[in-house]
Formats: sequence, structure tokens, C-alpha cells
Amino acid sequence: MTAPSPDPDLRFPDGFLWGGATAANQLEGAYDEGGKGLSVQDVMPRGIMAPPTQAPTPDNLKLEAIDFYHRYAEDIALLAEMGFKVFRFSIAWSRIFPLGDETEPNEEGLAFYDRVLDELEKHGIEPLVTISHYETPLHLARTYDGWTDRRLIGFFERYARTLFERYGERVRYWLTFNEINSVLHEPFLSGGIATPKDRLSEQDLYQAIHHELVASAAATRIAHEVNPDIRVGCMILAVPTYPLTPDPRDVWAAKQAERANYAFGDLHVRGEYPGYLLRTLRDKGIELEITEEDRALLREHTVDFVSFSYYMSVCETVTQSAEAGRGNLMGGVPNPTLEASEWGWQIDPAGLRTILNDYWDRWGKPLFIVENGLGAKDVLVDGPHGLTVEDDYRIAYMNDHLVQVAQAIADGVEVLGYTSWGCIDLVSASTAQMSKRYGFIYVDRDDDGNGTLARYRKKSFGWYRDVIASNGARLVPAVQEPPPGIGAETAWPARAI
Repeated sequence: MTAPSPDPDLRFPDGFLWGGATAANQLEGAYDEGGKGLSVQDVMPRGIMAPPTQAPTPDNLKLEAIDFYHRYAEDIALLAEMGFKVFRFSIAWSRIFPLGDETEPNEEGLAFYDRVLDELEKHGIEPLVTISHYETPLHLARTYDGWTDRRLIGFFERYARTLFERYGERVRYWLTFNEINSVLHEPFLSGGIATPKDRLSEQDLYQAIHHELVASAAATRIAHEVNPDIRVGCMILAVPTYPLTPDPRDVWAAKQAERANYAFGDLHVRGEYPGYLLRTLRDKGIELEITEEDRALLREHTVDFVSFSYYMSVCETVTQSAEAGRGNLMGGVPNPTLEASEWGWQIDPAGLRTILNDYWDRWGKPLFIVENGLGAKDVLVDGPHGLTVEDDYRIAYMNDHLVQVAQAIADGVEVLGYTSWGCIDLVSASTAQMSKRYGFIYVDRDDDGNGTLARYRKKSFGWYRDVIASNGARLVPAVQEPPPGIGAETAWPARAI
């Protein structure tokens, strides 16, 4: 057991929301139970690594996932044992509206999430709910081509209103779309756009993005109408982008790459299309259909906070010959100064401090880290208390990232909470594997679907429990910290007044 850190900067505010994050399609299973319709995930047996199938196939691990649908009480009890203050989960759109365009919701689906909330309340865990987490109803994808069709705004409004009216007194924190900027790279997964990427026009892609942004603002309006105490956040896939060299051309290329992600936050927080995005659209010859009602919604119904996932950083260059890293799903090239995970995701704890400061400086909204973690091939071994995983590598990864969160808080950034991704092992979104494990809890299932689904506490389970109980005091400072912020030793240079 590591002694509490004496570092005064390793402090988290009272009420900091410690917890973990999941998504319905990756853990619930029961894809055809309780009146649920098909989602895009039910035809993605290889995640984003292969085209979707026509219908669900037996090799799709998400059809059963880890059976949270039947085991939610057991799993939530384990999260409570770790001391979770918050649990992020998503609602499967097709469990509430099986096709997506119905006028009446599926009561069986609504009742399931009532039971989940009952368990969370029993253990004193705050819910954080994602309305759409890569789970567009398949019917909407194949009949309307997903978010390319403006009619999805109305379908989403009906879905969101149903959720807010049903759970609005029980759930304070909501996210509209998971990693909304990922639609630029994975339109079927993220936006339910059935047109293959190589045939999808940029005009249609950016129009789809606009529809999603308007739908997000509309959902925010509805939430605040139903219960003014609800806090609605956007959710962005955060990827700090560094220039590969100090050449000004690389610096500008990195800036442009970051702007592609900033744009989604700018629209959610500021409510207007930023000038740099308008220029991008002009340069591409794209003329979006934007109504005055759209503009009013975006302007008047901005988010209460900004949430994001953070796993890695990338570099950008136009001056060097460099190939994209195999794990760089959002583009960019590897940083030669960083190590990478087994899946090629570069490990950059300091990048988390950077992005927290960047977002705070840019938007001045409270921030919520809703995904961060290490995917690794864990191995069950005999431990003093039974089967476990000696995942010191995960502990080191998370410790180093959380130290950077504490540093950002010391920098003055307002951070609401931290939910580690895949707090219990679940099916990977990108590769649809079980072997890419993130959790504190091992689930006995392999990539072929074999296993008992038994749950086992990993070594990181006890570590995270102690971190939460100490409100971060159990963290171990990094051997080498990045340079401090401006202080007595690094004051502003004197100048004549």
C-alpha cells in the first residue's frame, strides 16, 4: 500500500465525482429481449475493423456482451464496493424506441433502466447518462441514412423528452452524444450513416453533423424545461495534437487538426459556427441547410458542462514523411517521445493536463473526464483471495493520468469528476474484442465468446477503492513533473507601464 502523497497539489475538491463509465451496447447484451430493436452495433461483429453485416451474426460478442442486462445488481454492488460516487452508462435508443421513428416508447425498456437506477440509488451512486452512445437504431440507419436526414432531429427530440420526463427527477447529469466529433472518421458507428465512407460526400457528412448539433441543443432545451436542475453536457473525443517539428508549417497543421475537434465544443458552448469552420466549409464548397430555428436553438441552448474522453495524443506534420500509427483512429502520426499500448495507442499522461487547461481556457465551463483507461491483455492468476489479475501496468497508467488531473485542478481548472472507461471488462468498441480489457473487474469471456461470465476483482480494484476513499491522496507523484505554471519563480517579464 502506498502512503498518502505529501504533495499539496495532489488534491481533489470535496464532492469530486469518482467512478467509471460504460456503454449499453458493450455490456448489456440481451439484444433481442425486452422489446429491444436492432442497433447499428448488432451488425458490427468486428467493430470498425470490417464492414457491417446484413443481420446479426453469432460471432458478434455484443449480442450477449457481459450480460449486464441480467447481472446489473451484482455489477453495481461491485462498483459500490469500490466506493463509486458516479456511474456513467448509456441508454440503448433501440430499447426505448425499437425502430427509432415510433410515436410511443417501449415500456419494457424504460422499466429496465428504472431498475438500474433503483440499484444505483440503493448504493448512493450518482448516475451519469449518455443518451446516444454509438447505438443508433438500425432502422434509422438503413431507412433514413442516419443523421444525414433532418427527420432524425425530431425522432431524437421525442426520445430525449421520453427520457427526461421518465428519469429527470432521478438523473442530474446527462450527455447528449458520445464522442460526437468521431462522426468525421466513423460515420456509421457514430452517426448511423449507412452510406459507405468511400461514397459519402463531405456535403452529406457535414449536414449530418449539423443535424446532430441541432438535436443536441434541442435536447438541452427539453431537459431544462422538464427540470431546471438537470445539467446537460456535450461529449468530445479529446486528442491533443502536437506539431511533429517546430517548423511553422507543422505548427499550423497541428492547429488545424485540433480545430476539427474544437469545432464541436465551440458550437455546443458558444452556440455559433466559428469563423475557421465557416472557412473550411467554404473551401470545400459546402453550403449547409441551416434554418433560423436551428440558429436560435444553437445560440440559446448551450451546454452546462463539457465532457470528454482521453486516451492518447498524436502529432501532425506536413514536412516529414511519417505514417499514421496503427492505433491513431483519429488521424495523426506517432510521437517519437512516447510509448504505446498493445493496440498502438500512445500513452501521454501530461496530455490530459494539457487538454484540461486548453478546454478550460477556451470555454470556461466545468469539465468532466468521462473516459480514460488502458486496454490490455489481462491474465487471471491465483491470488491470496482467489483468482485475480496482477495489473500493475493499469495502476501505473491511471495513477499517472490522475496525477495530471490533480495538477490541472491546481492550475485552476474546474473538474467535476473522473469516470474510468470500462470499469468492468466489456466488449471493445473499436475492435469488438473481449481481450482488450479496461476494467477493475475481470469478466470470464474470451474473443470466441467462451467463458462463464464470472466476475473477479483485479489488483486495480483495491487500488482504485483506496484512491477514491482517500479522495486522491493515495496517488503517487510522477518522478518527473512537467514545468510548473506561472508563479513566483516564473513571473511575467517586467515591462514599462
